[in-house]
Amino acid sequence: MLLALHSLFVISLFNPHFWECSCQASEFNLDGDYLIGGLFPVHYTPDIAQTRRPEAVNCLEKPLHLRGYHGLQVMRFAVEEINNSTTLLPNVTLGYQLFDHCYDTNNFPAVLQVLSINSSVTPRQMYTHYHPKVIAFIGAFSSSETITLAPMFMMDLFPMVSYAASSSTLSDKLVYPSFIRTTPSNEDQMELIIHIIKHYGWNWVAFIGSKSEYSENGFQLFLKLIPSTGICLGYQELLADTSQLNTVFHKIDKLNINVIILFLEPLFAEDVIASAIRLKFHNKVWIASDAWAMNQVLPKLRDIQTIGTVIGVTPTVANLPGFNEFIYQSRHRSDSVYTAEGYCNQVCDNCSSVSPEEIINENPTYSFPIYSAVYTMAMALHNALQCNNSGCDKSRTVYPYMLLQEIRHLQFPLNQFFISFDNNLDPPARYSIVFWDTSVHPAKIWPIGTYSNYPVVNLTISNTTLPWHGNGMVPFSNCSFECRPGHVRQQDGQHKCCFSCVQCSTDQYANHSANMYSCLRCDKEEWSEAGSTSCQKRSVEYFQLSDGYAIVLMVFASSLMVLSLAVAVLFAIHRSTPVVRSAGGSMCFLMLGCLSVSPIGVFFYFGEPSSFSCVARDMLYVFFYTVCLSCLFVRSFQIICIFKMAAHFPKAHALWVKYSGQWLMVAAISLLQLLLCSIWMATSPPVPIEDVSLVKHQIVLRCVVSYITPVTLTTGFMWILSGLCFCFSYMGTDLPKNYNEARAITFSMLLFCLSWAIFYTAEFMSYSTSAQVVKIVVELSSLYGIMLSYFIPKSFIIVFQPLKNTQEYFQAAIQSYTQTISRM
Repeated sequence: MLLALHSLFVISLFNPHFWECSCQASEFNLDGDYLIGGLFPVHYTPDIAQTRRPEAVNCLEKPLHLRGYHGLQVMRFAVEEINNSTTLLPNVTLGYQLFDHCYDTNNFPAVLQVLSINSSVTPRQMYTHYHPKVIAFIGAFSSSETITLAPMFMMDLFPMVSYAASSSTLSDKLVYPSFIRTTPSNEDQMELIIHIIKHYGWNWVAFIGSKSEYSENGFQLFLKLIPSTGICLGYQELLADTSQLNTVFHKIDKLNINVIILFLEPLFAEDVIASAIRLKFHNKVWIASDAWAMNQVLPKLRDIQTIGTVIGVTPTVANLPGFNEFIYQSRHRSDSVYTAEGYCNQVCDNCSSVSPEEIINENPTYSFPIYSAVYTMAMALHNALQCNNSGCDKSRTVYPYMLLQEIRHLQFPLNQFFISFDNNLDPPARYSIVFWDTSVHPAKIWPIGTYSNYPVVNLTISNTTLPWHGNGMVPFSNCSFECRPGHVRQQDGQHKCCFSCVQCSTDQYANHSANMYSCLRCDKEEWSEAGSTSCQKRSVEYFQLSDGYAIVLMVFASSLMVLSLAVAVLFAIHRSTPVVRSAGGSMCFLMLGCLSVSPIGVFFYFGEPSSFSCVARDMLYVFFYTVCLSCLFVRSFQIICIFKMAAHFPKAHALWVKYSGQWLMVAAISLLQLLLCSIWMATSPPVPIEDVSLVKHQIVLRCVVSYITPVTLTTGFMWILSGLCFCFSYMGTDLPKNYNEARAITFSMLLFCLSWAIFYTAEFMSYSTSAQVVKIVVELSSLYGIMLSYFIPKSFIIVFQPLKNTQEYFQAAIQSYTQTISRM
């Protein structure tokens, strides 16, 4: 677009036929100080819609393109406003020259005329000395046209300001260094569309575009931005001339997609919506891109309400104070005068039928971008000419590249907005979100939200209930229903939005805000039921000293220790009596000492386990019980030797007595068990652990061993020894009663085996603190078994039956046994 001096409207047409219009010679003037060129689509472009609109005819037979005509009037208004300002460009007048285009190829004559000097375009070597007839160019309208024309301006750093081309491709300053735009880029628009989709909870959408730079760029940006948003593109279509909309609509219906992003140019959008009405493709949510969100034709269509709901995004519309009055004044001027030059002012034969109301009420989407584009050029020129209140330095020669340098640093208020550009010479994104109310006819378009990304991202959407199609609720457009609490998604197919739901297992929970596809594990100190959304703290379980059963067990252990010491004192007082000698003499004191030390291990079961308590509780019992067991084994073996083997093996018996065979045997057994215990402690000592596998809501503090073999050897040795004791005691069941401990040893060994069998069964079925209680009871019962069956009867004789504790009584028993044996 070219700026003309003194607000004169000059249109140079390069259509197949000139747009014939007349102008008044008194108002025609191109001798302004600085000119700006401009390109507007004043007529429809049938080449775009010819195959989709059979009724389209050549542009001169179509009505005037009101959107383009409205735009060029906004530019004229801005130029006149600047020229009437006493502060912006004092003593400098802007001029313009406007070009209409009907076909894309007809853009080139206009551009070449702008770039020409004396009607010729010559190669240049230095852009710093390039001085064309205009200092900047505003346009073109679409991204495709802009990308086609832009290379002609870029080589000379000629400012090309677009008011509608939104393709993000143009943000690449290595390719388009002097391209500036006053409308947000597609990337900003696509981010807003994604925000809207997420706001309403949709994730299953379709994208319909065309094979144009605008649509293809928007589609690529959408694919780039959605991976981390949870949105899935269920269907996409870039329409070509041969595309069949009935097939497209059928596929969308089959996929159960209810939200459609319609990222199309206005004519294509009009055709798609009209076809949706005709083909009865109803009850969808249409997200309109900025190109047609404020369309003035579609709301008037019959049955528009059947398509569903339309939500659009559009650059924020700003009021232009004085614009309406400007249009009324322009349209009510005197009749035009025909001229053959092809130039005309705003009063044209071909435009005279357009009323001021039609211009004012036309789609205002790009009004402010055009208005701000002119002001951007003016502000850059203001800085380049070093203007102040007294005027501008007109002696300075302003080249196009100088304007580009100034534009990079521009920051100025305009109406209610603040104009600035980023490093890509793109403006901040300022959008309005609009809603088409189809409950009335024609449909009304009203705003429901705003969006901006400067200085921070700010999205507002009205919470007022919208008149959605159907039941009035927000339509559902998700591939799958959301999982219930405690369940996570299991993806079905290639789309993450399509999934089945799986319940989280025990000790796991579902947190949809953190991870929708995996159950999260509870911490070690926590637990959860299957299908939970959070974890609960586990209680810590171990033997407390204050527990009732702990006190009872410690009382029993203490009683055994006291009883063992009391029996030892009693035996020491009567150590020379036959009962004490028959019980083992001095070996009884070793046994009683072991019985008094072994219960100490019980006390290490209570309180929080430690490495020392884990070792002490097992070692004290295993070793000292084995020593006591070895004494019983030797005692039973010795009695058998005296009464049954002495006569048959006198030499062996003599050696046994001479070398104190009983003590050697006890020492050997004790040392062997001590060696096995040392191997156990060296290779796999019991260590405290926090076990969370036993009880779901508890942390059980207990002692475990890493390897079972060493502990198996020590306990196995105890079992072997107890078995031998049982065998020898069974062999001595017919001995004299006073020398016969068979019943006592048999009882204690059977109690030992039965108790430990019960413990292992309980531990195998379910390990818990109750199993530990069973273990303590087993240890105490095996110790009490020896005490009660072996020592208490003898203590009873010493205290209450002293007549049986005499030499004569024992001699009589031995003689009776000898006579019985001799008769056999």
